[in-house]
Amino acid sequence: MNAAAFPARTAAIVPAAGRGERLGPGAPKALRSIGEIPILVHAVRSLTGCGRVGLVVVAAPPDGVEGVAALLAPFGTKVHVVAGGETRQQSVSRALDAIPEDVDIVLVHDAARALTPPGLVAAVADAVAAGHDAVIPVLPVADTIKSVDADDTVTATVDRSTLRAVQTPQGFRRSLLVKAHTAAGAPTNESAAATDDAGLVEQLGAPVRVIAGHPEAFKVTTPFDLILAEAVWARRQGTGGPQNGGIEAPRGRGTTDD
Repeated sequence: MNAAAFPARTAAIVPAAGRGERLGPGAPKALRSIGEIPILVHAVRSLTGCGRVGLVVVAAPPDGVEGVAALLAPFGTKVHVVAGGETRQQSVSRALDAIPEDVDIVLVHDAARALTPPGLVAAVADAVAAGHDAVIPVLPVADTIKSVDADDTVTATVDRSTLRAVQTPQGFRRSLLVKAHTAAGAPTNESAAATDDAGLVEQLGAPVRVIAGHPEAFKVTTPFDLILAEAVWARRQGTGGPQNGGIEAPRGRGTTDD
């Protein structure tokens, strides 16, 4: 589906109010840089550059709304900044409240997945427009996974053939996402909050469709991730853009050579 034929009005939410403590001391994670460009700017570029998203609502730290708005001012009216909440779930809810009623599709995207190719954003939006009310991009799990008990003893080797690593953006029919957040309420700490919006939709019993993710949509969480992101960005500068080729649907067993 090309942008000209895309029928639905689509907005995206970027929860960016977290501190990102695992990345080390310094500025909030979304304001760290990859190639001298803030992570948040990279993420918003991916969304606005996909040909599907007409509005991006960013949930910023409550004490940093003005600074984030100034940072994103070059995007003009395509980006709106609101104060985020104490949890990611609260931040998404607040951003959702700021989206105009005539928006049909809402994407929720982690700012930390800064280098997500615009083609993946478009694929998620297209899948929702095609009739799937909840869509998430995933990758097969490559590592062997073990479950352990409280004494750090292995209890089982988990069958990874049915496991998938979930990425963002996650796409939803707006009415379903609103219903999911309303039903979930507003937990005041991260341990009680959902780690993604698809989890809230699952709690309603609604089906969630998966599509193929992309290796470059990884999350920048640790200092090592930042090194990897710098390398990916440097390669893009040499090749003229993200490597969108080779995206395949997750295979049934998700196997890998160990």
